[in-house]
Amino acid sequence: MLNVSPGTYRGTDVTHATGRPPIPSRRERPVSLRHGLLGLLAEGPASGYDLARRFAEVLAPVWPAQHPKIYAELGRLTADGLVAVDSHGARGRKAYRITDEGLAEVRRWLTSVEVDHTMRLEPLLRSMFFWLMEPEALTRHLDAEARFYTAQAAAFRAYADRKDAGEFGTGPQTQSMRITIEGGIRVYEALAAWAEWAKDHPIQP
Repeated sequence: MLNVSPGTYRGTDVTHATGRPPIPSRRERPVSLRHGLLGLLAEGPASGYDLARRFAEVLAPVWPAQHPKIYAELGRLTADGLVAVDSHGARGRKAYRITDEGLAEVRRWLTSVEVDHTMRLEPLLRSMFFWLMEPEALTRHLDAEARFYTAQAAAFRAYADRKDAGEFGTGPQTQSMRITIEGGIRVYEALAAWAEWAKDHPIQP
């Protein structure tokens, strides 16, 4: 018999067979790109190119942000009064700055908006169907995965070492970034260990 229990989800009474609230649709989920841009602009004025570079610097493997999406979001943020054009440069380059309203919005997101814990990890999706692969092909795949994750963890670790050496200063932004980098290290180390574990547990016919 199903365990049906009532619950409350974002102000709406719901009933779910597991007793947990349903996963919100994509439209209901917070748009973290805009808040990521606001957070970066809280550090100081930057162009769309600068913001794309900052995303790529640490977050590219886990939260990619393509240039067109960044520029489109900057346009929406400007229209909403959360950012403003700070200066104009060569070839139409614009630098943006966060407004007081934008700073209030990113702080509201950090403190009041429910965290979206949805994770789309294609490696885990693929692993559901490893039973369809030939053993030799699966071993090669897991070897490649382990190498990739190990290399990513090492890259994050090297970046952390540079920050720990004071290369990027010691301000609050750098301290927050160090926490982010440590998260990247641990995620990739865990995935590398997972791939090695999978190799040690071959699928039996």
